[in-house]
Amino acid sequence: MQRGVAGRGTARGAAMSSTAPEVTVRSIAAGGDGVATLEDGRTVFIPRAAPGDRLRLRSVRTHARFARAEIAEILGHGEGRVTPPCPHYVADRCGGCQLMHLTPALQREVKARNAGDALRRIAKLDVADPVVTPSPVQLGYRAKVTFAMADGVLGYHRAGDAARVFEVRDCLLAEPAVRALHQAVRAARAALPPNTSRVVLRRDRDDSLHVVVRTEDGEAWRRGPVLHERLRAAGIEAVIWWHPEGGAPRAVAGSEDPWPATVFEQIHPAMGAVVRQTAIDALGPLGGQHAWDLYAGIGETTEALVVGGATVESVELDARAVAYAERTGVSGPRRLTGRAEDRIVQLHPPALVITNPPRTGMDAAVTAALAASTAQRIAYISCDAATLARDLARMSDAFRLVRVDGFDQFPQTAHLECVAVLERK
Repeated sequence: MQRGVAGRGTARGAAMSSTAPEVTVRSIAAGGDGVATLEDGRTVFIPRAAPGDRLRLRSVRTHARFARAEIAEILGHGEGRVTPPCPHYVADRCGGCQLMHLTPALQREVKARNAGDALRRIAKLDVADPVVTPSPVQLGYRAKVTFAMADGVLGYHRAGDAARVFEVRDCLLAEPAVRALHQAVRAARAALPPNTSRVVLRRDRDDSLHVVVRTEDGEAWRRGPVLHERLRAAGIEAVIWWHPEGGAPRAVAGSEDPWPATVFEQIHPAMGAVVRQTAIDALGPLGGQHAWDLYAGIGETTEALVVGGATVESVELDARAVAYAERTGVSGPRRLTGRAEDRIVQLHPPALVITNPPRTGMDAAVTAALAASTAQRIAYISCDAATLARDLARMSDAFRLVRVDGFDQFPQTAHLECVAVLERK
């Protein structure tokens, strides 16, 4: 059966002919799409596909070296495909999850393979795929969810379509308390300002609930107390926050406290604690050692290092997080506020380092400073295997990779948390 390419190429690619291609999925890419090959040799990426699926495709968009398509029909199911428990996943093409159509075991296998591939391909390391520690639960684990809001619709973006928001009736990833808060906010949405762009729902470590309303430019929001009372009438006590674009967040009902530590809490607290302890244990004996805690957040790792007997200097960009650490954490650490690439030159020589950068990884100035430092051992907590691999390659002349472990901190998604342990060569 011949395949054709119709029309002129555009920035989005050219549509193929009306003849529906049939393919067999061989693997899952890092972002969660299935990978197959078209008859013309192009690699095609297909959301919601499973390894071993035989598929008939639709909406095929070809580019110079690859193509993207959607599933028109599943001709044969690959091993490991399951029915997604969330109705939004299929009916609304929810972009919040990417792997809900796979068994938990296959999800972990896919994530481990993609992490190992990034380390081998980008960092040129001869390593096996990391062993992935499973989450104790597959649903109901998120202590924080962030909904978009547009034209009165409160929900998530569709996969591959950041311009559209669909109404989320229930998010199965959220903890029970956060799910109940979501339902109450949905019912009381008339109290939200018309220029609301995002609504963050959160449970903090003290089990307090928070609603953070993000708004675009516009008039001040004065109906926070109304929302607070409507939630209370529904049996839910929550602190209401207003965070205008470009402005400082503030509590408008339910609390007089300053900006809460809840903003810096782990999204999956149970797995977050496992990851942090793994990184600390990987450093070995702490007594009498000087340690750096880079991208330190509210200082939980800093405190654990001090309790273990180390002297600590930490760096964190967000001044609110540093202020919270100073107010609630142990005394003794030297806490610096600012970008790691700016502050690292002000730190004293370390023996040990824990670094937990954002998804973009560490700035080149940070990896250079670590390579030139006195650090003998580094525990690198990463939420993106590609940037982890890039940073390890930058430090490869100075450090060798001892081990890397994976943690399924966000089941149903393509994200994998890793802890890489480095030793000075």
